[in-house]
Amino acid sequence: MRIHKEGVSYIWTFGILLILTIIWMIVAKSIWITPLILIALFFFIFSLNFFRNPERKIPVSDPSFIYAPADGRVVVIEEAQESEYFKDKRIQVSIFMSPLNVHANRMPIGGEISYSKYHEGKYLVAWHPKSSTENERSTVVVSNHKAEILMRQIAGAVARRIKTYVAQGDQMNQGDEMGFIKFGSRVDLFLPLGTDIQVSLEQHVEGNTTVIGKLP
Repeated sequence: MRIHKEGVSYIWTFGILLILTIIWMIVAKSIWITPLILIALFFFIFSLNFFRNPERKIPVSDPSFIYAPADGRVVVIEEAQESEYFKDKRIQVSIFMSPLNVHANRMPIGGEISYSKYHEGKYLVAWHPKSSTENERSTVVVSNHKAEILMRQIAGAVARRIKTYVAQGDQMNQGDEMGFIKFGSRVDLFLPLGTDIQVSLEQHVEGNTTVIGKLP
């Protein structure tokens, strides 16, 4: 199992805690420590699952295809006003990532990063309608000869740390890893009007595998 670099310290911490708890039980010869072992084991297994980072190669590299930037459930598909960068109407597609999903974020298209900005904010639940504009978030815009697409990483009530690995001017390939959000979160895409949306509400999507839409 490949582990994401963001999770190495967590896994080491919970692993050492688990080993120390087992040693404590052996030395103390007390079964009353068993609940502590189970708790430590839970967090160790949870961290292994949360920070797993499967290798994902996109099936077909095509500038017209918009691949899912994250694993999760589609919670929004609607025409919406994008007020930070485009300042006009776009098609918004939002993906909610539960703590059980893979949390690495990937580039939906290839191209140049034309805008990247981090915003401090609140920690509303990730599916809240205002989380896109009021929560802690990081906005990235990627452009190629077909279109410009805005991708927004949004922290949730539990997620308190957004990592974005790209900067303005970077050249990215479709499917490259661009960031990570810890412990439950949401990713919004703002797509050009006329994009042929290929997913539906409540559908579970997989990063670098599911085609979200096709550019006109």
